[in-house]
Amino acid sequence: MIRTLDFFISLFGLLLLLPLSIIIFVIGFFYNGAPLFYQERIGQNEKPFILVKFRTMRKDTLSVASHIADVSAITPFGHFLRKTKLDEIPQLWNVLKGEMSIVGPRPGLFNQHELRSARKRYGVFLVRPGITGLAQINNIDMSTPEFLAKTDARMIKSFSVYFYFKYIFLTLLGMGQGDTVRDNR
Repeated sequence: MIRTLDFFISLFGLLLLLPLSIIIFVIGFFYNGAPLFYQERIGQNEKPFILVKFRTMRKDTLSVASHIADVSAITPFGHFLRKTKLDEIPQLWNVLKGEMSIVGPRPGLFNQHELRSARKRYGVFLVRPGITGLAQINNIDMSTPEFLAKTDARMIKSFSVYFYFKYIFLTLLGMGQGDTVRDNR
């Protein structure tokens, strides 16, 4: 049921948001020459996949979790994309392909060993990662791996179609601020 919802919502979302995506792509291309960002992430059953987003940081930024990156790496256009969550639109492609769900635990990086270990213990890798979920709407990021893994497990245990739509709705209303980036200024 959820996979069917994911498929149709992501397909509809990609088609509906295509004009806006083209505008963001063109602005991103002229802004930094590389409007899309690709990064290997951990998917369901710890299978790797390539996550795609609109680029919000300079091209020379190291491929690390957002909470490790410095806020100065975010471009002015990137700040706008993060604040409005428009940087997430290309992930609908990951959902359409079946690598992600609209709702689920945010996919981590392979070098986040503490988070990966905690998620293994709590069975978080048994489900597809998602664009949004309980942790995202509550501003729980990857800087607190154990707490994040427990929150993800709690979401998975109580998951239903009701919560699927609730998390989407709360995200669209602006709940959650996205991945935290430290400010070293």
